[in-house]
Amino acid sequence: MKVVLIGATGFVGSALLQELLARGHQVLALARNSAKLAPQEGMQALQADVMDPEAVAAAAAQADAVISAFNPGWTHPALYEDTVRGYDAIAQGVAKAGRRLLVVGGAGSLYVAPGLQLVDTPEFPAEWKAAALAAREVLKRLQSNRLGLAWSYVSPPAHLVPGERTGNYRLGQDDLLTDAQGHSSISVADLAVALVDELGAPAHQGKRFTVAY
Repeated sequence: MKVVLIGATGFVGSALLQELLARGHQVLALARNSAKLAPQEGMQALQADVMDPEAVAAAAAQADAVISAFNPGWTHPALYEDTVRGYDAIAQGVAKAGRRLLVVGGAGSLYVAPGLQLVDTPEFPAEWKAAALAAREVLKRLQSNRLGLAWSYVSPPAHLVPGERTGNYRLGQDDLLTDAQGHSSISVADLAVALVDELGAPAHQGKRFTVAY
């Protein structure tokens, strides 16, 4: 499969790039500065601004699907606004190209109790809040589906950490997954496994899902 990958230089995006290439997919890696992407067999770096729906549409039209791990950066001064604006542009571009969009979202919109999402709990870290609220807004806009887009959205667990690829994970939908000790975590490599599994065998079209150990 030929896949456009947005955010390939980031923490999640780089894991996705390696998982896609390891499974034999061809990757068009979009970056504002394509020089940041070291050449790899099976990957083509494509310079494009994801804030431009037309640039996204032109790239998406060359592939079978689009995976986005777009993140303006944790210290970005307009993190909330530019995350939402970027995903609006990505959704518009992918919809115009008539392709499928898989989004790496946040854990903050997962429910920890009836009617209570993780981001709204008193203990949620303040430094993560803008990103979590933006990711929740992106999910809401996808769920409204005004564009008629074919989409899926994965929420990682509370803790997304470096670590080995085991190929093991549990699936959930809207509730935070925890293990027997109350931990909610997964390695970024296994998050990538779950998302590339969804790419190859769609089971959550038009839905949010979550994964954890």
